[in-house]
Amino acid sequence: MFVNFFLEVKRAGIPTSLREYLTLLEAMEARIVEFSIDEFYYLARSAMVKDERHIDKFDRVFGHVFKGLEPIEGEEVVDLPEEWLRKMAELYLTEEERQQVEALGGWE
Repeated sequence: MFVNFFLEVKRAGIPTSLREYLTLLEAMEARIVEFSIDEFYYLARSAMVKDERHIDKFDRVFGHVFKGLEPIEGEEVVDLPEEWLRKMAELYLTEEERQQVEALGGWE
C-alpha cells in the first residue's frame, strides 16, 4: 500500500532504505498510530527521515502522495475570486464577524 510513497521519497532524493520502509510497515501493523493523518505523518517522518535537512522534501512528498496536493504558485493563492471568499465567510463566519469585515472595508 505504501510502495508508491516509499518510491516518491526515494525519487525526491531523501536517503531512506528498504529497512526504514519496513520499519514503517511494522509500526503500522503494530497499530502504533490509527486513523490520524497527523500521527501517521510523524511516524513516517521519524521512520524515513534521518537528517533534518530532508524534512522539507519529505513534507512535499507526503503532501503530494497522501493529500493529493500539487505545488501551489504564489499567484494562484492571491487570485481567489471574491465570490469564493464570500461563500466561505457565509459558511464559517458568524454574522458579527462578517459585519466586522465589512466595517474594515469589505473583502477587497
